[in-house]
Amino acid sequence: MPWLSVGLIGDVPAASLPATVEKLRASGVAVQHVEAAVARRGEDPQPGLASLRSFAAIQTSLPLYAEIPLSWGLLAALDTVAEARADGLPITPKFRVGGLAAELFPTPVELAAVICACRDRGLPFKLAAGLRHATRHTDPETGFTHHGFLNVLVATVTAANGGEVAEVAEALAATHPVPLVEPARLHRDGPRPLFVGFGAANVVEPLTELVRLGLINGGYE
Repeated sequence: MPWLSVGLIGDVPAASLPATVEKLRASGVAVQHVEAAVARRGEDPQPGLASLRSFAAIQTSLPLYAEIPLSWGLLAALDTVAEARADGLPITPKFRVGGLAAELFPTPVELAAVICACRDRGLPFKLAAGLRHATRHTDPETGFTHHGFLNVLVATVTAANGGEVAEVAEALAATHPVPLVEPARLHRDGPRPLFVGFGAANVVEPLTELVRLGLINGGYE
């Protein structure tokens, strides 16, 4: 009986995943899902995706998230992921939308294009880095402008309803919650399209903001 259930998240090369997962399982850890980068920014993601696909073929019940850089080769990588999912492999794309350098923060138009590209291929996606607050904001310490998770939720609903890149980008660019709260409220009881989630080191802060915006009740404690 496993004594601990975990998600394996990190910069483990896709080719090293089989050995890493087996070591964890041998120590009594149940691996529930894996998130792995398939390439560094500027590198071809296809070799890493090929390794991840080979791993998925022998781990058909293990959800895998392929972290794909928002740079050269992205659209071809999404095509590869879509082909893998069509073959029944549980691979989902993941994108970083923040980091320690300005170029790691996509603009609203750039992120909107990615969301629409996933929509067009029927791909759910996960985001990481920078989504700490509900709405788009500028960090006073770094000067970097971060995307908001509420912006992304509304943007994905817009995309799923057939919105073009410009409309999706408009939702991502909003820096005030007023244009976001009502669209989110209208859809909060339905299934969430495309956007499967995001990583956050502190879950209390996002929950608190949603309570203040009236999108969830305050009984989560």
